[in-house]
Amino acid sequence: MQRLRLKFGRGNGLKYVSHLNVLHAWERSFRRADLPLAYSQGFTPHPQISVAAPLAIGMTSEAELMDVRLTGWLPPQSVTMKLRTQIADGFQLYNTRIVGLSIPSLQSLVTFAEYSVKLRSQYKQPEVENAIHALLQKREVQWHHSRGEKTHYYDLRTLIDDIWIECCEKTDYTLGMRLCCGGTGSGRPEQVITALGFTGYPQSIHRKKLILQ
Repeated sequence: MQRLRLKFGRGNGLKYVSHLNVLHAWERSFRRADLPLAYSQGFTPHPQISVAAPLAIGMTSEAELMDVRLTGWLPPQSVTMKLRTQIADGFQLYNTRIVGLSIPSLQSLVTFAEYSVKLRSQYKQPEVENAIHALLQKREVQWHHSRGEKTHYYDLRTLIDDIWIECCEKTDYTLGMRLCCGGTGSGRPEQVITALGFTGYPQSIHRKKLILQ
């Protein structure tokens, strides 16, 4: 048995593809590459593939992490080369490395995610800087979102680690964000944008990094 960790990206062509369909696409890629996937036990065996933190619909990424178990041992470089010839359009596979079989699950290790968020605003740069400073100085930001008939209430401020301006060109801004991502809750960049006082949905949201324990 071998456990491998893959780092991959998802471009614009895949930003509206669901997490489940992403997993199915990778499973097909492993099969086409003739890699010996390990399967779970039971009546409905599933390939032992797990993603660190599912990417929300509408986002792109250069920082996705996925663990996969194989029944036999293969050099990581060989796995990378085989998969690159088989992965679907829109995926980029950056590297593959070996991780220990006994270390905690990938999902349990994720603590933060960093994003680049592009938006357009009539606010001047000093006003944006003041809005960021004011939000970071707050002790709590009561928030809620609804899903179906259920409404979830929480403190958005606890999910924000840092915010900064990456780029400013007239009315076009790129904001960097480091948000919590794990069992205690995950920050959503579009909610942070609203909390800063911007209107409308961001032009794009790109995940740049996943930070593990």
